[in-house]
Amino acid sequence: MLNSLRSIVQEVNSARDMNSALAIIVQRVKTAMQTHVCSVYLRDANDDYVLMATDGLNPAAVGSVRLAAGAGLVGRVVVREEPINLDQAEAHPSYQYFPETGEERYSAFLGVPIIHHRKVLGVLVVQQVERRRFDEGEEAFLVTMSAQLAGVIAHAEATGVVVPAGEKAVQARFKGVSGSSGVALGEIVVISPKADLRSVPKRACKDVDKEIRLFSDALPSVRQDMKTLGAGFKSRINQQEQALFDAYIAILDDASLGAEVTDKIRSGIDAAYAWSQVILAHESVFNSMPDAYLRERAADLRDLGCRVLAYLQNINQEERVYPDKTILIGEELTASMLGEIPKEKLAGLVSVLGSSNSHVAILARAMDVPAVMGAVDLPYTQLDGRPVIVDGYRGAVFTDPNEQLRKHYEKIFLEEQEMVKGLEALKDLPCITRDNHRMPLFVNTGLMADVLRSLERGAEGVGLYRTEVPFLLRERFPSEEEQRAIYREQLEAFAPHTVTMRTLDIGGDKSLPYFPISEANPFLGWRGIRVTLDHPEIFLVQIRAMIKASEGLDNLKILLPMITNIQEVDASKGLINRVYKELLEEGHRVRMPQIGVMVEVPAAVYLASELARKVSFLSVGSNDLTQYLLAVDRNNAQVADLYQAFHPAVLRALQSVVFAAHDAGISVSICGELAGDPAAAVLLMAMGFDILSMSATNLPKVKSVIRSVTMVQAKYLLTEAMRMSNGDSIHRYVNQYLREAGVMRLLVPSGAEEMN
Repeated sequence: MLNSLRSIVQEVNSARDMNSALAIIVQRVKTAMQTHVCSVYLRDANDDYVLMATDGLNPAAVGSVRLAAGAGLVGRVVVREEPINLDQAEAHPSYQYFPETGEERYSAFLGVPIIHHRKVLGVLVVQQVERRRFDEGEEAFLVTMSAQLAGVIAHAEATGVVVPAGEKAVQARFKGVSGSSGVALGEIVVISPKADLRSVPKRACKDVDKEIRLFSDALPSVRQDMKTLGAGFKSRINQQEQALFDAYIAILDDASLGAEVTDKIRSGIDAAYAWSQVILAHESVFNSMPDAYLRERAADLRDLGCRVLAYLQNINQEERVYPDKTILIGEELTASMLGEIPKEKLAGLVSVLGSSNSHVAILARAMDVPAVMGAVDLPYTQLDGRPVIVDGYRGAVFTDPNEQLRKHYEKIFLEEQEMVKGLEALKDLPCITRDNHRMPLFVNTGLMADVLRSLERGAEGVGLYRTEVPFLLRERFPSEEEQRAIYREQLEAFAPHTVTMRTLDIGGDKSLPYFPISEANPFLGWRGIRVTLDHPEIFLVQIRAMIKASEGLDNLKILLPMITNIQEVDASKGLINRVYKELLEEGHRVRMPQIGVMVEVPAAVYLASELARKVSFLSVGSNDLTQYLLAVDRNNAQVADLYQAFHPAVLRALQSVVFAAHDAGISVSICGELAGDPAAAVLLMAMGFDILSMSATNLPKVKSVIRSVTMVQAKYLLTEAMRMSNGDSIHRYVNQYLREAGVMRLLVPSGAEEMN
């Protein structure tokens, strides 16, 4: 059955539409399991389960037989969310008879739920005339088949493929991770890199004849390219390899291939999308072939497909008119893609790939544009021009939102605007509690754009300057002088206030294109201080640039990332001392900056007392510390719900670090996302953190909440929170307390709070 399963999956994945996929499923599963009936029931907008495909029952029953959850054996499978395997179905109390299906003759019944992200989308059923109990292998086969079908159905529902003609597309929700907070309502604009067959947006064809001409013109252009390439390689490759170029030309001359594309164009889609779909379908067929040589030809076909696509995209390149509220969506957004859109029209961003630390997410936060990253299930190529809501607070994307949801988020958006206006007056006021406890608020920066916004919002210094950002923006390592100039801008902008610069922190989800790090588990691999100590030439140049940049300003602190042991601190300090002495010898009038350690792994928490005696300050990176403590990748949408910043283990670890730092007589700051959460900021202040460092966007909210409470209230909240054993309970408790104290509206807009 394993070979049957692989074959069916490949056929389903290459099906041209949802109905074709369902037909393949019921036909092939029936044959593979040697049963008399195979059927698929799918959930509709009313949460009923409708017969959508069958091989064995009366075809006229498709679309007319429907069951509520719990009704009949199919409904029973839905409620139980597990397989039901019966040798005499008609004897079961949940059995229901539907005359139109002709199913009274079938005794054996096996139904398995089709589940996607904990929701039952449908039921896959096989039936047989004779009484028999399907064995474990058959049941496992059907469960595996349903798991494969789940993704296909979810994709089809999201793109409106399963919506009957004339009806509106159904609202769908997709999970990602927050890249930049806020909400945005607008129209989807799909953007993709050129000549990528799998990311071509599906766009309507305005002029069929024009699109067909464009396609027809592209083929001879590529054919000539192949002849030119073949001639150029003639003296360098053997005859067998030379035949590859002839094969390419033969594919281009294949009339049936061209006919498939023109048929698709005539169905109402543009030439680029039609070509990509035909090539991908043929590639899938090649990939499924048992012969290794033929499977290798799939790569040749894909290469040729990209060449033709490049022509189509260049020929058919029209100046894009962006809607006033553009929600930019792509597989992996880049800074250059953002640059194509007028600033005033960009309302939100969604990237299928990427993380909250990716370059685009950092840019989105700097631009105050709501963003969701890692929305891996989003069928983005099918959504161009569709209405969408981006919830940057929760990392959620809603396509084709209904009227009720749209009004709800419009209310949140308006509240955000009012809140920003109300907080602007706080810029020049100190961050001080009602009982006079001073709480310095710093910012996290990485771009010069961050600096202006930070100063406008009353930042008192930089708790974390991400030096990797200038590295990410280049195609090579920046020189010492280039780095010095960049660092000088930051130091001058905030002088005389402190700027804490973290040494190069690459690895994990931050990889330089010119210094690739490929690992099976990058978050537990070569990253942070491990990279720079292994490459002292990189570390020494950066430290020289930092210290030279601080000359005459003396507001620099240096922060070491990903420290797990004392030896790393000693080695780093040794190199920093060496640079400092060299600069003095060269005549630079510099001062030795304070050196600190970033506490972001459990090892550093347990070594906090020893580390505190080695350095001048500690700084907690709550994002990484939380993910390492909870073993949850914060950029993985599948487990994002398990990433709990208020988890009691996280809070206890933070408190222990504060105690260790203060026992050693040094200061301790926190610079993760937790510091920018107004509710969490109250707890962190009560713990004794000396500095809270956050994004400039969150600073006014945090300041407003802290100015609205007393330290006595904060300590009471912390005491109660530390007694709890559930992160969600802690979060709810703190929010409820602050709501009753009259400051809840300052945390997030009230409408957003209702969505929790």
